[in-house]
Amino acid sequence: MDIYTLGIESSCDETSAAIVKNGREVLSNVIHSQIDIHEQFGGVVPEIASRNHVDAISKVVQEALKIAGIPMERIDNIACTYGPGLVGALLVGVSYAKGLSYSLNKPLIPTNHIHGHIAANYISHKDLEPPFLCLVISGGHTHLVHIKNYTEFEILGKTRDDAVGEAFDKVARVIGLGYPGGPKVDKLAKEGKPNIELPKTKFDNLDFSFSGIKTAVINLHHKNPEVNKADLCSSFEKVVTEELIENTLKAAKKLKINKIALAGGVSSNTYIRCEFLKLQEKGYKIYYPEPVLCTDNAAMIASSGYYQSLEGKYADLSLNAVPNLKIND
Repeated sequence: MDIYTLGIESSCDETSAAIVKNGREVLSNVIHSQIDIHEQFGGVVPEIASRNHVDAISKVVQEALKIAGIPMERIDNIACTYGPGLVGALLVGVSYAKGLSYSLNKPLIPTNHIHGHIAANYISHKDLEPPFLCLVISGGHTHLVHIKNYTEFEILGKTRDDAVGEAFDKVARVIGLGYPGGPKVDKLAKEGKPNIELPKTKFDNLDFSFSGIKTAVINLHHKNPEVNKADLCSSFEKVVTEELIENTLKAAKKLKINKIALAGGVSSNTYIRCEFLKLQEKGYKIYYPEPVLCTDNAAMIASSGYYQSLEGKYADLSLNAVPNLKIND
């Protein structure tokens, strides 16, 4: 019997609702972005994000149902992001999902935002099944994760300071590219050459660090404002990608796993994708979601929620937002 899951995502500045069939078939995925609103501030303003979620949440849910051609009564589960993220933004989605769950008497699935990013790969790659290795790279997270099964995860390495997406955004801001920084650095880097020496951090384990290279770029630009920005972006991107790949390969060899997936907003970076795809020549299978599924969206939440539902992992109406939720919580 087919299972239809309504996903709701509101962890940062995208309000999204989606209907997913059996965890992998997207019937609708509506995303209301606030980029234009926050661009003038150079980043996301939490209170403004929350207010806009309130305005948009009902509209995106209704639109998702309309596009999918599914009546609300046919929904089997309601999955919502309850962390990590901005507490006010999360509360909008959690509260709306709880209201639907109560009024429709439908099961409520508490979904971890990071689990959702990982699950986006199940939508883009119907053949992908655990176990595999996943590099989660976004504005708030940099995790190297062993996906043991659909609901069991082991963190092998993580950033000790800045997330990789945070480093991209800060570099973009310093050299005057604006917000959102990641896509703008990616675009400008294509016009430059990686001819500027920048530091790379290495640890004995599989952890990452991006504060050093971020600071090096900032200092270099302050000392020499006329530095070629395209070359600087290209050099920054190259060193960051090398660090990501080196740790990922160490983990893959240690676990004897040849399936590597990328997830999170930064996984849509064209240079990072290209460099990881080169690993296929060494026998690795590389997976990553299509760009629309790399950003925050509800389809990935519905997919992750579906696999939780198969194991009966539901929540009651006491569910609350957990802004600092960990990947294993």
